Amino acid sequence: MLNCREVTRLYSESQERELTVKERLLLRMHIAMCSGCRNFGEHMKFLREAMRAYAKGRDNTGGK
Repeated sequence: MLNCREVTRLYSESQERELTVKERLLLRMHIAMCSGCRNFGEHMKFLREAMRAYAKGRDNTGGK
């Protein structure tokens, strides 16, 4: 079982690479029981989507 520190590391790594099946399974098992890590994951998802929307908006304005 992963601890919270390992879960936050995996969430960060998932931004750079695809997690293995084992990593995804361990992550899902942990967040099923840990509301703090589940909340952290939701915040990571929100920030990723917000930054993508921001970057997309900047592309549409000619880089300004």
